[in-house]
Amino acid sequence: MGFDASVISGVVKFIEPEFQLTKLQVGWAVSSLTFTATLAMMLAGPLSSAFGRKVILKYAAVLYAVSALSSAFAPNFTLLVIARMIGGFGVGASLIIAPMYIAEISPAKMRGRMVSFNQLNIVLGISVAFFTNYLILKFGQSESNWTLALGLDKYNWRWMLGLETLPAVMYFAFLFFVPESPRWLIMKNRIPEAGVILKKVSSEDQAQKDIEAVQASISDESKKQKVPISELFKPALKLVLIIGIVIAVLQQITGINSVFFYAPMIFEQSGIGTDSSFSQAILVGLTNLVFTVLAIMFIDKFGRKVLLVFGVSGIAISMFLLAWGFHSATYTLTEASIKSLPENIEISKIAHLTGETFHSDLAFKTAMQESLGTEEANEFESDLLAAAANMNTLLILICIIGFVASFAISLGPVMWVLFSEIFPNYIRGLAISFVGLINSGVSFLVQLVFPWELSNLGSAPTFLIYGLFAAVGLVFIIIKLPETKGKSLEELQAVLVKKD
Repeated sequence: MGFDASVISGVVKFIEPEFQLTKLQVGWAVSSLTFTATLAMMLAGPLSSAFGRKVILKYAAVLYAVSALSSAFAPNFTLLVIARMIGGFGVGASLIIAPMYIAEISPAKMRGRMVSFNQLNIVLGISVAFFTNYLILKFGQSESNWTLALGLDKYNWRWMLGLETLPAVMYFAFLFFVPESPRWLIMKNRIPEAGVILKKVSSEDQAQKDIEAVQASISDESKKQKVPISELFKPALKLVLIIGIVIAVLQQITGINSVFFYAPMIFEQSGIGTDSSFSQAILVGLTNLVFTVLAIMFIDKFGRKVLLVFGVSGIAISMFLLAWGFHSATYTLTEASIKSLPENIEISKIAHLTGETFHSDLAFKTAMQESLGTEEANEFESDLLAAAANMNTLLILICIIGFVASFAISLGPVMWVLFSEIFPNYIRGLAISFVGLINSGVSFLVQLVFPWELSNLGSAPTFLIYGLFAAVGLVFIIIKLPETKGKSLEELQAVLVKKD
């Protein structure tokens, strides 16, 4: 799932000139997956209750494979988006069903650790996608016979997308060795089958106790009336709902998926060139992986609020420094740097700009588009920026890495833990679905508009906006969010939920 979501980061640079896309179309190529993933999240739960967790996960694996192959062979932008949307249904189903399945099959003493591996593996998939994108790019430049035969030079972005077929097929195959969820089997009154599975992860006595506990839980659930969504908006739940919505929005509005899905594009804005931008994207993935592990280790030791204050502070500082780094940059084409540009660029069209200094990336890009034409300027944007940019590229790298580290140790994993604790038992499922839907919607919008923001606002204002959102969110967390570590759900309910 992580691979499918982030592999597009290496693709956008190549599909924009090939399909002659506008900036919003580039954003749609990325965000279309999140759009259908959001729809799938609403459907996956009921479908898994009807047909089984394992069955839905198999369909998700098929959707991943179909999406990978159809994306790789897409002849135009429309079919590429449709292929991405097909993959989005797999992502949404996995996001809901995988942790549910893990929780239902794991022994109680291992459940928290096992469920946390779901998030860890998503992060690992993101890292692998950054790495394989870089390898394909480098192999395509090697001009060896086997890379030319495979078309890694001409069809690099198609290989990036198509490579996902391999893990998708492996995922589908391994699911045949995975048992069905015992809780789902008990729900369907298939007690003997559930017993066989539970005995494999615990003793016979414990398996029987688990079966009885699940049966009692299902009996209690069947007696409860369905909670209407209007219950969420009652005055008693005002504080917890505001906290849930703010944290759900904050997790995405600070720009994390702009970094994950557009990492090479962001690094190219600093003028380091295509190769370096792809290699530095690998650092983003590895940082995300390491600090996610640290979050899992520290969340019960230091507490949710402490990690959020620390992480969101880091996000705000990183984004403000990133905005300053781009704001202080200048862009000047010299005679020497112009000679380093690719031969395909018509140098005569930009010769008159030699020695002229631009004080923002937006002004420089506008001048290039006026001189070369929009299509050619966009196609060679990375080369032009690399030839003209004068900025502290180390600062840019440190800020991006600092941002990802701050997110991975706070908002990334802590949000879902917080949601499971602050909402009362009777409405928890509905409330988490509601704020989760808001979270996905904001994620979709952030991904959609990011290329447009870079093109129309410039890098510095875009990252400044993210920093301001983080600063506002930090103030809210400090003032309104209670620490939930070490408190029972009943204690939290007494503090957060007003009595009628």
